Amino acid sequence: MPDTYDLIVIGSGPGGYVCAIRAAQLGLKTAVVEKRPTFGGTCLNVGCIPSKALLHTSEMFEQAAHGFADFGIKVKPELDLEAMLAHKDKTVKANVDGVAYLFKKNKIDTFEGVGRIVQAGEVEVRPEKGEATRLSTKAIVIATGSESAPLPGVEVDEKKIVSSTGALKLGKVPEKLVVVGAGIIGLELGSVWRRLGAKVTVVEFLDRILPGMDGEVAKQAQRLFKKQGIDFRLGTKVTGVETEKKGLRVSVEPVKGGDAEKLDADIVLVAIGRRPYTAGLGLEEAGVALDERGRVATAKDYKTNVEGIYAIGDAIAGPMLAHKAEDEGTAVAEILAGQKGHVNYEVIPSVVYTEPEIAVVGRSEEDLKEAGIAYRSGKFPFSANGRARAMNATDGFVKVLADEKTDQVLGVHIVGRGAGEMIHEAAVLMEFSGAAEDLARTCHAHPTMSEAVREAAMAAWFKPIHI
Repeated sequence: MPDTYDLIVIGSGPGGYVCAIRAAQLGLKTAVVEKRPTFGGTCLNVGCIPSKALLHTSEMFEQAAHGFADFGIKVKPELDLEAMLAHKDKTVKANVDGVAYLFKKNKIDTFEGVGRIVQAGEVEVRPEKGEATRLSTKAIVIATGSESAPLPGVEVDEKKIVSSTGALKLGKVPEKLVVVGAGIIGLELGSVWRRLGAKVTVVEFLDRILPGMDGEVAKQAQRLFKKQGIDFRLGTKVTGVETEKKGLRVSVEPVKGGDAEKLDADIVLVAIGRRPYTAGLGLEEAGVALDERGRVATAKDYKTNVEGIYAIGDAIAGPMLAHKAEDEGTAVAEILAGQKGHVNYEVIPSVVYTEPEIAVVGRSEEDLKEAGIAYRSGKFPFSANGRARAMNATDGFVKVLADEKTDQVLGVHIVGRGAGEMIHEAAVLMEFSGAAEDLARTCHAHPTMSEAVREAAMAAWFKPIHI
């Protein structure tokens, strides 16, 4: 093992492991420091991957219980939660083992333990047992991700009061689940347990769900979720959670004043967001500056204020998305190898994996109005799409926002079955500064759900055909 690495990456989540692999591919001698016994960070171990496994299996259960009859299929499904959770765990293992294989394939050295930056060019690794090891390197990339944000006055025990981590491994379906926070995580995990039989109430401080997303999308999504049986308390704050013999009592009150009330719950999920994880990194001692929100402050090339130290992913500013971290990991590895790595932050898709899915890329109508940009909006409902009708997947719509003068597509918003897959043709179009007419004139296979994307582009450019 060499005395000095070209790069040491602290953290092996999507940003960290992608950064390490790209750096190794480009000829840099690379090491990864990971505090968990398995690679993949929050995303692969207790986040993106296990949640998607449960989202898929719970949706299959929901379809079998309530949707198959419409297609002439009569079944009476029985829930085997233990087997469902076993599938989730099997999925996680396959993914984390895959990262370990890729590290080995690319000759990346790995060290298990908490990484601490001693100074520029030196990282200390403290394993759970045994003595610390010090490593020398030309460059350090901080890729330590994020953790669940705490709710003041409410202590998470991961048994009755849980974060997203605990919500992925409940031993039984709760009769009543209160979700604090109507963002992506709260809606996804709330929908999992709602499908499996829980009565779900979502409490949100703001007066809307999905903060930051297009307002029309959020309103439509809320109507669909309410129709599915999720109860919403918007403009409401949680002031406390009391443990009683038969369960939990959640104290809530309107943000703008009004009568307080108590909600009964078996489980409370705290999902009010995430915050950068930087504990124990030694940033203060190393002189690495943080911004006003506790994120590592970086320049455009992901450099911190300390020469030779970089940061990416949830630890820095920007959307806390695994694929954003991956692109930043690739970019910084290429920069370190003397190339021109970059990330186009105007074209980063975001997906809510509920049913129906919600997928967006680019700007919302609110963004464009605030920026004073004149635009045209084209919308097409899935209720007018032949494939959607055939699948009983007519909920939702596609909306394309294009510049009024140039026709350049500035944003695409989809609520519907498979939205997370359909959004990418819009992302490719926008990456090349394409116009609504470009998409409208691109032949799409019939019958497909994607035809709705084309029709929305037609609506933004000139006129749709099928409405």
